[in-house]
Amino acid sequence: MTDTQQTPATNVRSRTFTWTDPAATAAWVGTSSGLEMLQAMRDGRLPAPPILQLVGATGFDAEEGKVTVYLPAAEFHYNPLGSVHGGVIATLLDTAAGCTVHSTLPAGVGYTSLDLMTRFIKPVTVNSGTLRCEGAIISRGRRTAVAESRLYDERGKLLAHATSTCLLFELPPQAQA
Repeated sequence: MTDTQQTPATNVRSRTFTWTDPAATAAWVGTSSGLEMLQAMRDGRLPAPPILQLVGATGFDAEEGKVTVYLPAAEFHYNPLGSVHGGVIATLLDTAAGCTVHSTLPAGVGYTSLDLMTRFIKPVTVNSGTLRCEGAIISRGRRTAVAESRLYDERGKLLAHATSTCLLFELPPQAQA
């Protein structure tokens, strides 16, 4: 897919990206623990989800109860005001929080986000450099989990933060086969 932004003809930019069929990753859901699945993606044994490729994430770290996602702030993330769109920031915060919950789940258990409460603290621009979004578990029970995520610029300044509640559930047998 190629995206082309056209403002004045002398300022044309374009971006091309590719992604892997998400069915390859979806086939793993339920067959391994969440942490094993995330580590397989991190290590390149399993493709990252298309959304991370779409926004231009460059990688992530995963351990039980903690996930960090990296993304260089880029012009194609911009809103009309000349800063990174809040939807891109929310996507990073949601990814770090959700994957953090996923990192705690055994095989056969899935999750879905119930909410995402987001606070934007400072504008994010290309001058913010590579963004680091860290997720951590606040609480995990049998049916729900709460995680937080914090977005930092390249210099370690806090730009935004969020909390997310996730519903935990047993996956249907076909998702485990």
